[in-house]
Amino acid sequence: MAAPAIPTLKEERALRRLGYTHIAGVDEAGRGALAGPVVAAAVILPPRLRGEWKEDVRDSKLLLPGKREYLFDFIYDAALAVGVGVVSHQVIDDIGILPATRLAMKQAITGLPVPPQTLLIDYVRLPEVPLPQKGIVDGDAVCFSIACASIIAKVSRDRLMRAMDSFFGGYNLGQHKGYATEEHIELLLQNGPCCIHRRSFHPVLGLTFCRR
Repeated sequence: MAAPAIPTLKEERALRRLGYTHIAGVDEAGRGALAGPVVAAAVILPPRLRGEWKEDVRDSKLLLPGKREYLFDFIYDAALAVGVGVVSHQVIDDIGILPATRLAMKQAITGLPVPPQTLLIDYVRLPEVPLPQKGIVDGDAVCFSIACASIIAKVSRDRLMRAMDSFFGGYNLGQHKGYATEEHIELLLQNGPCCIHRRSFHPVLGLTFCRR
């Protein structure tokens, strides 16, 4: 099995050579979950990064929770700007997961305190955002700023799901964060969905919702 890719600054450096200085990496978390929101993050990094922490940056899915939390703080401290967008399960059910993901990304970009000049996005493109942009397949694995955005999005969403766990007991949301783990599906079938489950997603679709 090949070793996981290490994110590089190749894309960012190429854009800087073209004169861009505020380059936002954009990614999401929670797209495939059965419960809770989809969360996106946009991160603008400075031209020079210092610190050993940057050697640990990877696609957030490849990192243990403690490592993601550790990197979250370093990324926030190092970044020129960070924006986060959150789109609820209701909106996901109303408009579909891909439009909801794009909406969360747009919110994250709009929320940046420093306006970006161009975007590097994990896989998708945002035709409604009037900025030069590049959608990169497996961007969170190969592009450093997208990997940083993936960490911000993942940690932000995980924290929301842990908070929701205290309101919607019986599903262990704080552990699996709403994803379709064997435990989550077993509890979902046992208890019925609660109000933050995505009604349009299998296997939630067709189940009777409980009052919670």
